[in-house]
Amino acid sequence: MPSTRALARFSHFATHSALPLVRLGIDGVRGTIDDATIRLLGRDFEDRLRRVALPLAAEGVDPFGLDPAWAKYAVGVAAFFHRCYFRTEVHGIERVPTGRVLLIANHSGQLPFDGMLIAASLFLDAEPPRVMRSMVEKWTQTLPFVSTFFSRVGQVVGVPENARRLLDMGSAILVFPEGTRGISKGFSSRYQLLDFGLGFMRLALETDTPIVPIAVIGGEEQYISLGNLEALSKALGMPTFPIIPQLLLPGGQLPLPTKYRIYFGEPMTFRGDPDDDDAVIQEKVALVKGRIQSMLNLGLKERKSIFW
Repeated sequence: MPSTRALARFSHFATHSALPLVRLGIDGVRGTIDDATIRLLGRDFEDRLRRVALPLAAEGVDPFGLDPAWAKYAVGVAAFFHRCYFRTEVHGIERVPTGRVLLIANHSGQLPFDGMLIAASLFLDAEPPRVMRSMVEKWTQTLPFVSTFFSRVGQVVGVPENARRLLDMGSAILVFPEGTRGISKGFSSRYQLLDFGLGFMRLALETDTPIVPIAVIGGEEQYISLGNLEALSKALGMPTFPIIPQLLLPGGQLPLPTKYRIYFGEPMTFRGDPDDDDAVIQEKVALVKGRIQSMLNLGLKERKSIFW
């Protein structure tokens, strides 16, 4: 048995030497976590939160259900994918004008990581920071929990009435004119734009809103789709049911860590009657589509690696 004197010496050592080392270790861990958080979100994250003005109602949400408390955590998740997982390169974000703007981008990747990363770049990389609103498909409102989550983090059902109101509020709205057809393209059709819908152009003409074309590179390779099971998607009430073999592999549910590159083009302005015939509107839409395809082609030509 240890002597009383030995116990006293051990107690003295623990109090004056070991315990401070333990406390130092705990403080070090906390400091490491704080440093990681700063690297992830940036030292100005809290300042950016304060600088983003939202028209909040009495219950603390905006007219479309955006809740700043929910959005803060969503930005944290988006920041991880934006800065660490996909290591996104952002080009030309200074071209996004202040005030209302329509952001028109190619759509890809089976899951909408492209929209999340565009939103992250506008909040974390733009000056001043912007809160972007995405127009989502109506069918998402039929999904339990998903509909509530989408509204709380700023997603809005893509109907003209909602878009007009958001633009009147000076919002930046993201639209994928290819719709779900774009996100579910097969691997052999990657970075080949499908037909654009006309609605965004009629909206731009009606509200005199500039259009910023966006090219997103990296999403087409994150999930390798071999096709779609149309009969099954109709039976389940889903827009598509892609065939993605990697989902069957351990860890394959996560997208591949491809390197994303997001290119913001020069703003485009259009004039005309929003009620013009489809053929007239299509000519204007073709200009936007052509600009995005050119940006994609140039970005792909400059890309040296899918992952680096």
